[in-house]
Amino acid sequence: MFGRAMPLDLHDPTQRVYSDVLEGLGNTPLIRLNRVTRGIRTPVYAKAEYLSPGGSVKDRIGLPIIEAAEKAGHLAPGGTIVEATAGNTGLALAIAAAIKGYRCVFVMPDKMSLEKQRLLKAFGARIVVTPTAVPPDHPDYYLNTARKIAEDTPNSIFADQFYNRANTDAHYATTAPEIWEQTEGRISAFVAGMGTGGTISGVGRYLKEQNPAVRVVGADPVGSILKRYKETGEIGEGKTYMVEGIGMDKVPATLDIEYVDEIRNVTDKESFQMARRLTREEGLFVGGSSGTITHVALQLARELDDPEGCVVTMLCDVGERYLSKFHSDEWMRENRMLEDERVEVAYVLERKARGEAPPLIAIEGGATVREALELMEKYNVSQIPVIEQMEQLGSLSEGTLLSRVLAEPQAIDKPLSDFLEPPFPTVDETASMKTVIGHLTGGGHALLVCRGRQFVGILTKFDVLHFVTNGGGR
Repeated sequence: MFGRAMPLDLHDPTQRVYSDVLEGLGNTPLIRLNRVTRGIRTPVYAKAEYLSPGGSVKDRIGLPIIEAAEKAGHLAPGGTIVEATAGNTGLALAIAAAIKGYRCVFVMPDKMSLEKQRLLKAFGARIVVTPTAVPPDHPDYYLNTARKIAEDTPNSIFADQFYNRANTDAHYATTAPEIWEQTEGRISAFVAGMGTGGTISGVGRYLKEQNPAVRVVGADPVGSILKRYKETGEIGEGKTYMVEGIGMDKVPATLDIEYVDEIRNVTDKESFQMARRLTREEGLFVGGSSGTITHVALQLARELDDPEGCVVTMLCDVGERYLSKFHSDEWMRENRMLEDERVEVAYVLERKARGEAPPLIAIEGGATVREALELMEKYNVSQIPVIEQMEQLGSLSEGTLLSRVLAEPQAIDKPLSDFLEPPFPTVDETASMKTVIGHLTGGGHALLVCRGRQFVGILTKFDVLHFVTNGGGR
């Protein structure tokens, strides 16, 4: 739709070398989404804020907040910057502080990823972690904690991104003009996350000044209060959610709600799965809030159905900050968010192997009933396969063996060949767990797992039930 970006020309004086990292902030590319938009005629473009030096859209507000404090005489050389942050605003402030020689103290809720905490510490910041599940009027609420630290620290400022107009003004001055120019004024709708409100308010105001018909839509996590506030004017009670950096349990002063046409809710699962799709299908390694916003952007694009217009979504931060969370398959399974992804038998077998019993408990055909019962008692299992030379001869069940021994005590030392039941069905370790669940709910008791011609494990109804109830099943 728009002209392709030109390669860097080292002889062009406008493409200069920067004197420091702060000059490299902003001017992020607009990238068309191609695969997650299959079947959608309206082009969707992503503002790649995660490619900024600090890896997030918050890079745009760190320096303006500091400069406003300096201009007002609130921050003197050698001072301290205190902020309540999900991590990204803290990093933006830390980058500017590193250049300007300030110290930083950041307060973060405990739901924020460990990667973010370590990242801020790498810049020399002191980190204070507070509980997530406390109300806004509680002294341990992260905003209140940060304010108290700033009050008690000489020559310090509380950056206060939720009430600092430098936040909104920065996006009006930089982000919005970039989007307008990059889309050549053809933008139909803009989607941003509902957090401090700085991005959506600053960009929304600018875009509507250029064209009042541009639709400005907020993407809000389920549990945040802002959608209800927009629709009713009422401030409800927030609930916890897992996506980081957006959503609120109070209305921030940096939000100019009049520039927001609509707010839509998105679940954690929808957010994280879209963020993973952006990485795997578009090559855009982004955080969870990018998934939240893009989920809404695709809804809008489908509804607009206009090949001549476009929808712009925000890619707020980089995915490396969430490697221990939703970019981890293990974390996603534990939080029951991989329902639409294929879980293989081998994964379940590997988790089972972490217990005391081996993944495959079997016995050879030449053994006796006594040996089989002793083996079952040792590992507390009620059924085992009989395997000899990589061939399954049959199976044994504890109940049947005990009944025979009670009726015929001398059977205890007889060979197993007289007591064999039908062999267990087999399944390859690469098969989907849907296959296993379908078989076991259809009347089967167990399945032998194969790797080629080798038996490597057994899955019973109990194993599958344990898998499902511990966050892996569908």
